[in-house]
Amino acid sequence: MKAVVVDDFSRIENINIREAPEPSPGPGMARVRIQAAAVGFVDGLKVQGLYQTKDPLPFTPGSEFAGVVEEVADGVEAPAPGTPVIGMARNGALAEYICVPVTDLMVAPDGLAPEIGASFFANYLTGLYALRYRAQLRAGDILLVLGAAGGVGIAAVQIGKLLGARVIAAASSEEKRQFALKHGADEAVDYTSADWRDQLKELTAGHGPDVIYDPVGGEVSLQAFRSIAWNGRHLVVGFAAGTIPALPFNLPLLKGGALLGVDLAQIGRREPAIRDEAMRQLFAWLRDRALVPVVGKVFPFAEFRDAFTAMTTRAALGKMVVRIGA
Repeated sequence: MKAVVVDDFSRIENINIREAPEPSPGPGMARVRIQAAAVGFVDGLKVQGLYQTKDPLPFTPGSEFAGVVEEVADGVEAPAPGTPVIGMARNGALAEYICVPVTDLMVAPDGLAPEIGASFFANYLTGLYALRYRAQLRAGDILLVLGAAGGVGIAAVQIGKLLGARVIAAASSEEKRQFALKHGADEAVDYTSADWRDQLKELTAGHGPDVIYDPVGGEVSLQAFRSIAWNGRHLVVGFAAGTIPALPFNLPLLKGGALLGVDLAQIGRREPAIRDEAMRQLFAWLRDRALVPVVGKVFPFAEFRDAFTAMTTRAALGKMVVRIGA
C-alpha cells in the first residue's frame, strides 16, 4: 500500500509517500480502507518530533480518518466488512489502509461524506465534551472562542450555538472573523488588537465571558482569563500559539474562576459512557441537519505536504483534509 512514512523527525518537506506493508487485523481489530484523513496541529508537531510524546520511528502520521471496513479479525462481529466508519488512532491514517481496534471505530451516519467524517470526530467531540460536560455551558451563557476560525474553534462556535450560548469569536484577521460569523458566531473580536479586552467588555456590558474555549494558549490566554466573568470557566484545549501560559494563582481567586483541562485522548479510556453519549448527540444533530460540519480545504493524497503547510501557517479556515481513496 502507499503511506506517508516518517523515518526521521524532520520538516514536512522531507517526508514522502512510499510503499509500505499492508496491515493485517489482529485480535479485536478491523482493517479499514481509508477514504480521507484529517491533518491537525498535533500531526504537524509529531512529524517534527515536537509533540509531548514521540511515536517510535518509522511511523505514519494521521490520527483521524473515514473509510470502509474491509476485513475484521476472527470473532469480531461488528462492524461488518463494507460498513462506512469514522475513527481515531494514535497514528497511521495517512495511508491507504489502517488496522485499529473496533472499539476505536464508529459507524458513520448514512450519507456522511468522507471529507466530513475525517475531520469530524476530534473537533466536534472535543467541543461538545468540553462545553457540555466540563464547563456545563447553559443557554444564555456568553461563550468566548479563541482561535475561532480553526478546525477546533469553528466546531466550538457551532456547538455553542446549538447549546444556546451567545458566541463571541476571537480571531486574528478579518477573513477569519467573517468566517466565524458566517458559521454562527454572534459577534467577533480581533485578539491581536491592543484594546481587544475593552471591545470584549463593551460587547458583554462589563459582564465578561462565562466560558472561554481556548485552543490557543500563550499571552492571549492570560488576557482572556483576566476578562472572565465571575464564576467563569476557562477550558484549556491546546496551545496552538506554541507557548504554555503561566497563570498567576491570584486570578482564579479574584475571579472565582476555574481552569478546566480537556484532553480528547483520555476521554474514551476514562469516560467511555460520556464519549458514547456525546457521539450519539452529535450524530443526532447531523441526521437532523441541525449541525453541518465545516470542512476546510481538501487536498489530493499526493499533495499531503500542502495540507500540513496550510495548517502550520495558521492561515487555514477549518480543518485540512487529505483525500486518499474512493
